[in-house]
Amino acid sequence: MREQALANFCQTLRGTVITRDHPDYEEARKLYNGMIDKRPLMIARCTDVADVITAVNFGRDNKLPIAIRGGGHNGPGLGSIDDGLVIDLSLMKGVRVDPQEQTVRVGAGCVTGDVDHATHAFGQAVPFGIISTTGVAGLTLSGGHGYLSRQYGLAVDNLIEADVVLANGSFVVASETQNDDLFWALRGGGGNFGVVTSFLFRTNPAKIVYGGPLIFDLSDAATVMRWYRDFLPSAPIEFYMFFGLQIIPGGDPFPKEHWGKKTCALVVSHNGPPAEAEKAVNDVRATLPKAIIDWVQPISYTVLQTLFDGLYPKGLHWYWKGDFVRTLPDAAIEAHLAYAATLPSAFSGMHLYPIDGAVRRPRQDAAA
Repeated sequence: MREQALANFCQTLRGTVITRDHPDYEEARKLYNGMIDKRPLMIARCTDVADVITAVNFGRDNKLPIAIRGGGHNGPGLGSIDDGLVIDLSLMKGVRVDPQEQTVRVGAGCVTGDVDHATHAFGQAVPFGIISTTGVAGLTLSGGHGYLSRQYGLAVDNLIEADVVLANGSFVVASETQNDDLFWALRGGGGNFGVVTSFLFRTNPAKIVYGGPLIFDLSDAATVMRWYRDFLPSAPIEFYMFFGLQIIPGGDPFPKEHWGKKTCALVVSHNGPPAEAEKAVNDVRATLPKAIIDWVQPISYTVLQTLFDGLYPKGLHWYWKGDFVRTLPDAAIEAHLAYAATLPSAFSGMHLYPIDGAVRRPRQDAAA
């Protein structure tokens, strides 16, 4: 690459260009998944759409492979690339709530906690994520599932429009009425069709939920898992819960007598009227074996979203794998429990998320 081209790029960009000789390079190139070690040629920290257009044009004109980093939470490390240009959107964190229209405009560098904080003041939320450090852009462009999804659908079901910089450097708006083919692709097709610089979401009522974890001894897991399989399809859509097989970490806030114990858990979020929510959870308590830890209670939605942040810190060596299943036969339950008995650490486990309720409302071909 010609030095003059790089110098012009650095001068034109309002944000910072971090090259390999920059003192911040080693820190800037770090990824959420510490198992992945990539060395980009440069990282362009964009501050606005104009910077993104400049970076896209520079990368294309200089034949550089490009990766886009939003909130930076991507497990496979797709937010970086060896010997190429990383277009880093993490500084583009603007959030604007319109309480009259019940919408929120979100910059592509936001994590879900940024949005939750802004919408919570108005008693509203967007259904994405179960921890607050997840990037909005990556989550949404892949579908976006969370505690409110049974009631309000996926993040993509609540996306109204997106601002996008295309590979030729042009800027477009994608919605049901503008560039609808691009809008279709963005909703679940991943970050392959341009650089989304902001999202406009529909918001939904959520303020205080009846939620938190119910944790059972592993010896009760078969009973809990079968109950979960049979109960959830007929549960009210405002009653969300996911199932997990985990080891209790050693440390606060967990009671010391349970540290290191293999368990199963139901993580609950009921976004209905408080009395109905409490009754629904009490019915679960009365039906299942007694939990060894019961922290389900009236809780702020934003607190529920941050409850597990400390268990998923940046920089550890993460390996995630997922699949969709339509049924959960007894043989599958037995197989899960056989592996749960051999979990090596508190960072290992299995989660089973419900993809039903409002998620099924749109036509099957409505989005990617």
